[in-house]
Amino acid sequence: MDINKLFTEPGMRAFTAEQRDAHRDDALHYGQMAAIVRSRLEQTQIPGDKPLSARLRARKVARHIKTMERASAQAAAAAEALYATYVNQVLELPARRQGAESRKLERKAQRAQRKQVAAGQTAGWAAKSLHKSAAQLGGQAAGEAGGPTGQGAGVDAPVYLPPQPAPFAAAPAAEPKPAPSIAEFFLKKEAQ
Repeated sequence: MDINKLFTEPGMRAFTAEQRDAHRDDALHYGQMAAIVRSRLEQTQIPGDKPLSARLRARKVARHIKTMERASAQAAAAAEALYATYVNQVLELPARRQGAESRKLERKAQRAQRKQVAAGQTAGWAAKSLHKSAAQLGGQAAGEAGGPTGQGAGVDAPVYLPPQPAPFAAAPAAEPKPAPSIAEFFLKKEAQ
């Protein structure tokens, strides 16, 4: 067998299929042989046997053949697992790594793009909020034509503040009632 051919996909498939089939056939033959040996030894009487001695002896002998059958079945499964692992870990690995690297770069690019968009939106929202606040503090409504947020706002248009602040309502002349002390709450509770 050419060992270099074994390291190709068709070569590995042929080798593992051949081994799997051989081990599967061996397991089948061992199972049949175990049944024959057990039946034969159960029917063979040796002088001095007690009742059921032949059956116990047959099971002890056939047990080793059944162990060989299980080992052959496991070897057949291992041959198939060898092929699957070779394909997964050797043949498909470069493609998986390349795909993972491209997905990683794509995620990195998307993250950078989201950061730029978020930074631009945040700056725009901050500017809009500051213009609204300045307009409100300057005494202009947010939608007025002459205000910084209106349609007629120029880039260098001056903003004029009103000469006098808006008058506030006068406070009532009466002094506010002082806050009650904590003792009054306890006295009210005891009275109830």
